[in-house]
Amino acid sequence: MDLRFLGVDPESPVDESPTVWLDEATGDLIIQSYEADEKTHRRCAEQPAPGHSPGVPAGERIIRLPARMLQFIPRPDGDPKSATPRP
Repeated sequence: MDLRFLGVDPESPVDESPTVWLDEATGDLIIQSYEADEKTHRRCAEQPAPGHSPGVPAGERIIRLPARMLQFIPRPDGDPKSATPRP
């Protein structure tokens, strides 16, 4: 699996950084971030996506990605302002 580094939280201390990669073979995003707290987890479980059952399926997690990390998420329109790899 070839991963392309897209970005790391510029405000996080060393070794505690939310990070985003792109799996170049599948186009999937790989995200490392903070686990959501219990209150957030409960709220997400109680408000399912349309057409989906409530709850969080086994093998899935609710994570919290800081808003400042959105700059690293690729946009479907190919907008060059997003997903700019950072050294």
